[in-house]
Parts: sequence; C-alpha cells; structure tokens
Amino acid sequence: MLCRIRDRTTPMEHPADFQLLEADGRLKAELTGDWTSRTLGDAPDRLRGALGARKPAVLDLKQVGRCDTSGAYAVVRAAGAAKTPIEARPETERLIELVSRARETEAPPPPQASLWNRFLVRLGRGLVNLGWDSYETLAFNGRIILALGRVMANPRRFRWAPFISLAERAGLDALPIVAVTSFFIGAVVGLLGAHMLAQFGAQVFAVELVGIAVLREFAIIITAVLLAGRSASSFAAEIGSMKMNQEIDAMRVMGVDPFEALVLPRFMALLCTIPLLTFIAAIAGLIGGLVVLWAILGLSPDFFFQRIADQVGVTHFFIGLSKSPVMAIVIAGIGCRQGMEVGGDVESLGRRVTSAVVHAIFSIIMIDAVFALVYMEANL
Repeated sequence: MLCRIRDRTTPMEHPADFQLLEADGRLKAELTGDWTSRTLGDAPDRLRGALGARKPAVLDLKQVGRCDTSGAYAVVRAAGAAKTPIEARPETERLIELVSRARETEAPPPPQASLWNRFLVRLGRGLVNLGWDSYETLAFNGRIILALGRVMANPRRFRWAPFISLAERAGLDALPIVAVTSFFIGAVVGLLGAHMLAQFGAQVFAVELVGIAVLREFAIIITAVLLAGRSASSFAAEIGSMKMNQEIDAMRVMGVDPFEALVLPRFMALLCTIPLLTFIAAIAGLIGGLVVLWAILGLSPDFFFQRIADQVGVTHFFIGLSKSPVMAIVIAGIGCRQGMEVGGDVESLGRRVTSAVVHAIFSIIMIDAVFALVYMEANL
C-alpha cells in the first residue's frame, strides 16, 4: 500500500542583510533577505550604524523576501526622524505604514485618581489591615493562654533555663540605663518645679511634685519605654530570625510548641523584672530630684524624705507599680507577635522589628492614659 506523505517543511529562510550602493551620485541602501523576528539578527543595529555615518537618499526594500512587524519596526527606526524615503512592494509598504503610525501614536496617560478617591482607598486598606491585625492578635493571645494553661497543669513543662537567661538580659542588664535615665528625669522635674514654684514662694512643694511625678508616672513610663526599645525589638529580632531560618517550623515538626519554648519564657521574664526595674527607677528618680533641690533650695535629704513620707506616701508608688504587669504583657506580646509575623526576607525582619518598637511605645502611652483616667475616677 502506498501512502502520500505531505511535505510540511517551511520555505528556506534567508538572514536579513543590506548593502550600500551609489548610483547617479545618490546613495541607496538596498535591503535583502527576510526581515522577520527570526532572521533579523544584528542587521538592524548594523543598518542604523551605517546610516548614521552616511545618510542615504532612499531605502530599497524591493529585494526583501518576507517582512513582519519586527522587520518593519527595524526599518522605521533606521529611517529615523529624517523620514528617509522607502521603496518597497505594496504589501510591505502597507505594513511599514501601519507600524510607523503605531510608533508615532503616543500611549494615553494613565487615569489619575482624584484626591478623594485615593483617600478612600487608603482608608479602606487601613481598615482592612486593622481588622486582620485584630484577628491575628486575638489568635496570638489565644495560643498564649493555651500554652499558659498547659504549663499550669504541668509545671514541669516550663523552661526555666531560657526564663532565667531572658530575665537577666531583659532585667538585670537594663538596670544601669533605667537608673541613669530616671535619675536625670527626676533632676529635670525638680529643677523645673523649683524654678516655677519660686514665682509663688512655694519652692518647698517641689518635693511633692518630684515625689508624685516620679512615683506615679515617670518611673513606670521610663522603664516601659526603655524596655520597649530593648526587649520588644530583641524579641522580634530573635524570633524573626528563627522564623526566617525555618527553625520554628523545625520545632513544630519535632513536636515542640514555639509558644511554650519561645514566647511564654519571655512573658514571664518581663513580668518578673519590670516591677524590680520600676522600683529602681523610682528610687533613682527621687535621688535625682533630691540632688537638684538640695543644690538649689538647700533642702536636706532628711527633710526631703520626711516630706515624701508625710505628704506623698506609698499610694502613688503602688499606683505606678500596679501598671507594671500590664506593661510587661504588652511589651512582650507585641515583640513576640511581630517576630512570629516575619516572612522569609530581611526586609520583613527589619519592618517587623520597627513595628514592634513603635507599637509598644504607642501602647504604653495609651495604657498609661487609661490608667490615669481610671484612677482619677476612683479618686486615687
């Protein structure tokens, strides 16, 4: 049986080429071969280079075999702004004219959204991000509560080694900076109080000003803000780097809960160290105010502390100390949560560390304002 095999071979392709000819004192560029996307090669670049040195009177495309839009675009570019005349077969001329018109037509500018529209878009995205952030925060808090419940049911699950190490790094190592900062804050409050109250002849009340301001507000605020910069950022960076290196995924594969191993020890470390740091900050702030008032007003240390005990009392100190557990939970929670949200790149790590510090400081100021309103309503 004989069967016919259809010839499916394509016609032979000839590479694009050209030559410069001079006849009757006129320079002509004669293009040959197939000017298609498959056969162009470096012919367009060589053609533009040759025509840049010697401007021909005409571009002759009559010897061109096949030509597509890529070849027509190369010819149009070679003709340049001088609009060198082109001689070609009718079908090639129509293609070149079409490409030339398309090249000269400018793309319409993108529509500009109005200011109100852009504002609504940003507002909508902000609300959506806020909703997702709230949802993820609730999920994070739920997992912390579950981890805490498991540890309370079985205290042997608690990891004492990282707890002690973190308490030293987040607490004891922060003692010098907290004490020095609180000392200068107390000194500034004492200096301003002595200067302002001197106008009314009530310089002695600068002692009460220093006592109430330091014990009630500045001791816990300075401690919390410094720990937000030290601990929240370090928690986010440590957990975030582990997340980038897939160490947290490896812990889950081995059956270790990251919230028990990483997050809970950091919570407990700050819960135990912030009250101590607040106490140290209060003492340092009072000493700073004492030094200034002693130097400016001549108030002795005995008179200063006796007036603190009689007129200020311990109520303001315990009010300030009562804020420390909430501040510890907020700082540790924000730092650990931002670390858990780190992606797989360094940019995400930097962004989350910055967010941890900013969110922690904002939350500290907001929580302190809420405490002030609550204690004011309670006449404390």
